[in-house]
Amino acid sequence: MERTWVPGGPLDAGLALAPHKRGSGDPTWRQTGDGAVWRTSRTPGGPCTLRVRVKAGAVHGQAWGPGAEHALESMPAMLGALDDLSGFSVRHEVLAEAVKRHPGLRIGRTGRVMEALVPAVLEQKVVGREAWRAWRWLLDHYGEPAPGPAPEGMRVVPEPVVWRQIPTWHWHRAGAEAVRARTIANAAWHADKLEAAATTQELDRLLRALPGIGVWTSAEVRQRAFGDPDAVSVGDFHLAKLVGYALTGEKTDDPGMLRLLEPYRGHRHRATIFVWLTGLRPPARGPRMPARDYRSF
Repeated sequence: MERTWVPGGPLDAGLALAPHKRGSGDPTWRQTGDGAVWRTSRTPGGPCTLRVRVKAGAVHGQAWGPGAEHALESMPAMLGALDDLSGFSVRHEVLAEAVKRHPGLRIGRTGRVMEALVPAVLEQKVVGREAWRAWRWLLDHYGEPAPGPAPEGMRVVPEPVVWRQIPTWHWHRAGAEAVRARTIANAAWHADKLEAAATTQELDRLLRALPGIGVWTSAEVRQRAFGDPDAVSVGDFHLAKLVGYALTGEKTDDPGMLRLLEPYRGHRHRATIFVWLTGLRPPARGPRMPARDYRSF
């Protein structure tokens, strides 16, 4: 199935789709030499592969698999068609420059909670490459082959029942210790309720009622599944330092970050994206967060 959609204004499809990529070898995400982005998903209609390419100001989508129709229907939303910028006003000169350079930034929404939740839990309190390796291992062993002519190695995230049935020794082989494994398996028992959440506030309440899911994980999920422009990733290892350095020239902590972002309430997550796009980074003066390979424990 195919669809062509013309956005009503500037659109940077790469920035809209980038948050769904979990490392360079993500089995659910590929970008090919022609500039097209391929993404797999498990929709209400079933698994699908979606190919998105922007040409001459129009977005061309092709989809394969039982979920192809749903993928094409939701493609504009995933690319930010529902993103509402009203109320967003730049208060810092450094962000004004980033906004000027990236007029096509839109926060998209997939509507798919579990496929955002599982990798977010895997990323809890570990360095990215460890979480991404676990994500690849689990998808390679438990995901389905991507429908259609997808690039080699692409997989579709498993159904919730599969996440519940993964044995403990396979979580260990993937590099995810028991706490994260239990968090994902427990969330999978409540997948129907999570997927049915009508608002980002309701989803936040449901997520944080589950053991092992706090403010950071909830924000990471709501940013991707609901396109929440105000969901700040409080507790992130790097974010507060980046925000403080970009806006004041000094690192700060989470309370300090929230004070700096208060003028952007309603769009605080959007403001942090523009902070990242400034390219400003505090000098690295301390040791990196150590990688803990849980497969060796």
